[in-house]
Amino acid sequence: MKGALAMWKNTRMIILTAVCAAIYSAALITFKTAIPLIPGITEVRVGNIFPMVFGIMFGPAGAWGSAMGNLIGDVFGGTLGPGSAAGFVGNFLLGYLPYAMWTTLGPFNEKSREWNGQSWRSWTIYFLISFISAAACAVVISIVVDALGIVPYAVLTKIITLNNTLASWIGVILLTTVFPTTKQHLNLFWADIMDESDIGKPIAGLVGAWIVTVASVIGLCSGMISSLPVTTIGWLSALAIIIGSLLL
Repeated sequence: MKGALAMWKNTRMIILTAVCAAIYSAALITFKTAIPLIPGITEVRVGNIFPMVFGIMFGPAGAWGSAMGNLIGDVFGGTLGPGSAAGFVGNFLLGYLPYAMWTTLGPFNEKSREWNGQSWRSWTIYFLISFISAAACAVVISIVVDALGIVPYAVLTKIITLNNTLASWIGVILLTTVFPTTKQHLNLFWADIMDESDIGKPIAGLVGAWIVTVASVIGLCSGMISSLPVTTIGWLSALAIIIGSLLL
């Protein structure tokens, strides 16, 4: 989590945050009413091909850009409400977990922070984190929306997870296309922009990655794996996801 805070003293990272937010919000607003799944709450989010890609390429800037872009999308898309705060956190995780877990989710993790289309590890960790970050985002958003009495937790978690996972899987096409240009020609790969001391090395990164993974799966499957109330498991899972994310 150190890099997500330290990036705010880096001008280039701040600019990248603004660019990510602008692209993501524009995509969300454009398709906001195209194919609604739950009117006023969620829709087929074509724009969700971006957070995973932004996270891997731009690191913390991609995470903050995704969070801010979603909030802007709510404001100008007519869906701003109490649940938007949870949407901010959920979409931050959607961009944060990909780069934070890229080198920490052992034994599947990549050794380098970079995407390598020739490495089976890059492909494996990409598709795995796509699902984990989608589920984590879903749990955090859904438990708050459920508490507000808008949409049941058990229903919304499945919709958001499926929506975000499929979008991220499609996003790998974008990543393989633009990553070489982003790193080699534009010199905008986040780990090359930030100082190593600002990125930091989490002491409990492996523990945090697996806490997020287990909590996301339990939160998604809450009604099938315990006799506890679904919302109780949802709140516990959301709390564990936040704690695990702080350890990364």
